[in-house]
Amino acid sequence: MKIGILTHHYINNYGAFLQAWALCDAIQTMCPNDEVEIIDYVNLKHKVINTFGWFRFYKDRENLKCWREKIKLPKTFSRARQKEMKLSRRCYKVEQVNKLEYDVIIIGSDEVWNFKDSKAYDPIKFGIGLKCKKLIAYAPSVGQATFKEMPKCIEEGIKKFSAISARDDLSFELVEKVAGKSAIRVLDPTFLSKFPKAKLKVAKKPYILFYYCEHLPKKVKNQIFSYAKEHGYAIYGAGECDKQYTDITVDLAPFEWVEMFRNADFVFTGTFHGAVFSILNEKASFDFLCDFPYIESIKSEKPVSLSQIMKEELSMNKQVKPVVIGTIGAGYAA
Repeated sequence: MKIGILTHHYINNYGAFLQAWALCDAIQTMCPNDEVEIIDYVNLKHKVINTFGWFRFYKDRENLKCWREKIKLPKTFSRARQKEMKLSRRCYKVEQVNKLEYDVIIIGSDEVWNFKDSKAYDPIKFGIGLKCKKLIAYAPSVGQATFKEMPKCIEEGIKKFSAISARDDLSFELVEKVAGKSAIRVLDPTFLSKFPKAKLKVAKKPYILFYYCEHLPKKVKNQIFSYAKEHGYAIYGAGECDKQYTDITVDLAPFEWVEMFRNADFVFTGTFHGAVFSILNEKASFDFLCDFPYIESIKSEKPVSLSQIMKEELSMNKQVKPVVIGTIGAGYAA
């Protein structure tokens, strides 16, 4: 049997890469005698906008040295895709995908169903035009898109699926409204596979890790940096940069990015997959998350100082799962 995975693996984003790799790995493990690959279908508009986004210069948090490292990332991701992913031949149209003659096409995961995102929306990810014996959706997310905003063709596409699952409430609700049946609630595929070890790109000493927290209140950020200075912690960014960080760690291959989470003492993140890899690597014990509907936040009933929370976490003589404290407003979903 020939199985193809259709997702947005082609963008330069750690969550997008790792969920695609993990889903392929998990399916191949379940179906060892079948041919499993990621369909190298590329939405050119999505890819171009994503790639050029890495060349923007943010003068408030970057310096020239940071920027020079950051612009290497598109090539770093390209090399990683070629080395680590089992890809089909390149496709740009649904007709090219159909010529690959898959028995089963699995669409997902991540925000492949986010029709609100104009740069990424693509009817093929809803099964439009695809020809195969069985069409399956695994853990797709609509992001923050709502039923009222849905293009008409999506209903036609969703009804073609033999099986549909979802990772979050909004996606679950859309399937119920469109298909008239309940989706199966599943885990993001990054929970299904073990990721290879990689060389840690920083010194092996205690550090705090940031992954896209630009909406973190300045007062809170200052608290974190003061705590780090007082207690001897380095501060790094996981594939992102800020001139306040101890060193530049923006140009990371995907498995090097995972390694940064494995070795962190604390993680502050505003993204879905940042939270996932904090959970997977229990040493990262403090998360400050954005308020997307698919991330459940736990707000403290009483004001507590950030330093006190971090001290209490460190004082525990066992590994702990991430603690989610409050929200930081809008963030990213990858």
